[in-house]
Amino acid sequence: MLRTHLPGLVGLAALLSACTPTLGPPPPGGRPAPPPPPPPMSGSAQFNAGDFAWSQRPGGNIIAGRVAYAQGRTRYTCAGSSVVLTPETAWSARRMAALYGSAERAALPADEVRARTPAAPPGDAGPYVKRTTCDDADQFAFGGLADGAWYAITIVRPVGGPGGTMALMKRVVVRGGRTVPLAL
Repeated sequence: MLRTHLPGLVGLAALLSACTPTLGPPPPGGRPAPPPPPPPMSGSAQFNAGDFAWSQRPGGNIIAGRVAYAQGRTRYTCAGSSVVLTPETAWSARRMAALYGSAERAALPADEVRARTPAAPPGDAGPYVKRTTCDDADQFAFGGLADGAWYAITIVRPVGGPGGTMALMKRVVVRGGRTVPLAL
């Protein structure tokens, strides 16, 4: 008879999850493979304003963000750029996957993201999106956020070097009235 111990299984699961790869920016000079075509839209992935209701509740969470993106020796800045925070719903997750090839994080040429817009699910999340401006130190913040998952998005440009504008996106979860640091 084989006996397993719960703490041992939990430890093994944690060890295996630490080996999970993360998505980073595309390799310098290379173009990422286009994302696979999105699956047919189910009813839950269609735009529904009611799905965003949770994001309108007042909350005590703060996202303290900064941009630290670079390609090789070229550093990028978001100074003066808009930063948007989109609530996560089935629709917005599907839209992020269509635009960025991921619903977790991405760094893609801004023109490439714009070109993917016609393939993204239609809908207008504008009334639920929060906006701020990135300061001269490449920092931004959002406060009063309800518990939940959000997508932080901004456009960055190279500082004194070659390269075009890049669109950065990262999913962030806030809970319990905490300040969550976010590096893009």
